[in-house]
Formats: sequence, structure tokens, C-alpha cells
Amino acid sequence: MTAVDVGVVGGGIVGLSTAYALAELGATVRVYERGVPGDGQSGGESRIFRHAHDDARLVALARASRAIWAEWAECAGTELVSSDGAVAIGPAVSKRLATLDEAGGVPVRRIDGAELRALLPPLADYDGPAMLDEAGGSIRTRAAIGALTGWLGERLVADEVLAVRPTRSGTAEVLTGGARTEHSAVVVCAGRGTAGLARGVGLALPVRLSAHVRLTFGVTEPAESLACLQDSSGAFGETGTYAAALPDNRHYAVGLSESVGVDPDGGFPDPAELTALAERAVAYARRALPGLDPAPVGYRHCWVTRVPWSDDGFAAWHRDGLVFVAGHNLFKQAPAIGRAVARLALGEQPEVDLRPECRLGAGS
Repeated sequence: MTAVDVGVVGGGIVGLSTAYALAELGATVRVYERGVPGDGQSGGESRIFRHAHDDARLVALARASRAIWAEWAECAGTELVSSDGAVAIGPAVSKRLATLDEAGGVPVRRIDGAELRALLPPLADYDGPAMLDEAGGSIRTRAAIGALTGWLGERLVADEVLAVRPTRSGTAEVLTGGARTEHSAVVVCAGRGTAGLARGVGLALPVRLSAHVRLTFGVTEPAESLACLQDSSGAFGETGTYAAALPDNRHYAVGLSESVGVDPDGGFPDPAELTALAERAVAYARRALPGLDPAPVGYRHCWVTRVPWSDDGFAAWHRDGLVFVAGHNLFKQAPAIGRAVARLALGEQPEVDLRPECRLGAGS
């Protein structure tokens, strides 16, 4: 048995960000990941970076994350968030602008139909409420995961974690397929596996498991700008969609915010529902984004781990040297979440209160 300072279970973006933050703080770190780092819920080619949230606390966290993304990009020598911006359309715009104005410090403004078309040429004509988050953009997910795994190097361990538990000596134990290791603290950021590991120490995390699909389409005419999109308008037949450009700006990924429920054991009552969701995304793309080739060239099926109070909500549950992190839509926030969770694991108080009773993401 070997002893290191902190173990991190899960090599997705939150786990990697936490491990990197721990290393920055001088801790010795070991990251456990049974598969390819960043290939689970963090998988795919792009994510939306946006400041817009219903909770001013998440706006502040997004601002902190955006600064860290810039730091990491400089260190990695490559772009990690595009400069194309993020646009939102629909009735949610007014509320989001008010929250952003309350939080302050975010370059965001209303835009008209002409500017919207210039920012996102594949979009169909739309003249309703619209806003631009100038510091938003597409996260280059592969580059981000690659940079973090490179920096962490041999701290990454390829093994499956079966259980975590506190020991009588005050340490935290990780049981994997090939070892039993004690750490001074353990952080669990294992996506759909987090709630199961928490149950082993008597914590019932209120995580709702479901699945959704993102489709990738080719862009028919090259465009210098391909802003990210959030659409709550209903103008094109769906009231919750999102889209982001891939790194070459020749492809655009589109998904519905809706997801498909699963059984408690993680199985699908009707797998055809996931296919139907993809078909709706194709139909939406035909109506809303006529500048895309309507035949998808890629599919990404993902697990979704939501907490009850918000689609953007998350929390950290802390017990006896063990920290369990769960939530949804966390990729954009991962750099700041990682630094906050790292401090929590080292017994310090982070700037943002991560306790579940704080209901981060719920807004006012």
C-alpha cells in the first residue's frame, strides 16, 4: 500500500481540473480513470462557454473560469475557447441579461437580426430577442483534455475504482481492481458513478440520471464566425436547443436540452426514445440552421447527471475526508470548480460555497 496526499476518482474535465489545481497547490495527486481520460461525459469535440446563468453566483464562477481558460491556453500554446462569442435567442434573453447586469463585469448586449446573422451565418431568419456574450465561445474540448492529461502525466492511473471509504486512522481509502490505496483525502468526480460510490459511505446524492444525444453537421459554406447558440425561442419547433462549432469551424454540433430517462440500474426502458431525440435534433437543424448539410456526420450519446434544483446546478458533498462532486453542464465551469474543490479537499474554505443546501444554479 502506498500513501499520497489526495486521490481523485474520475478523469473527466472536473476531475482533471481538480487534480491540476491540487498539484498547483503543492499536493501530491493520483487520478483514477478506468477508461480514456475525457471520453465519458466530457467526451466530444466542443462545448459552449457562456456566462449566462439564472444564478449570479454561477456568473461569477464563469468569469473566474474564463480567466483560467485563458491562463491554460497560454501555457498550452493553443486556443481553448474560440473568440466567436455565444448568442442566445428567445424569451430567456431578458432574464439572463438582468442576471448578467446584476453580476457585472461581463461584456454582453442585445443584438438585432442583422448582427445575429453575421455572427451565425447558418441560422435561419430570426428577429426576436437575442443577445451576444462576447467572451463566450466554443470550448476546444480535445485540446483542453490533452493539455491537462499532459500536465498531469504519470499522476494518471488506469484502473477502475470499486469503492471509497474513510478509515479508522483518519485517511480515505480507494479500492481499485489492482490496489488498495490510502490518501489524506479523496475527491470523487466520476459522472454517473459518483452517486453509487457515495452510497457506499451512506450519502444519498439526489442525482437524476438520463441520456441525451448531440449531432454533428457539416457547414455548407465556410464562415469566419460561428458563434455558439442557445435557443429558447420555440420559433423553430423546439424550446431548448444548443449548438457549438467544432475547432475547424466547418462542422457544427447541435443538441436538444431534453434527455431520455433511464431505469435505476441505468438501462433504457425504450432505447428507441434516444433515436427519436436524435431525429428531432435533425428536424430542428433543417428548420433553424439551413446553412448546415442536413445529413448528420457524427453522433455523441452522453449520460446526464442533473441535480433537482437546476440543469446548471451542482454541489459537493463532504464527509470524513471524502468529497463527492455532481451536477450537469460543468465543462465550462470546470477550471474554477477544480480550484474550489481542491481547496475543500485540503481542508480549506473555497471562495464559493459548494454545499448542496446552497443550491448553486437555482438563482433567485
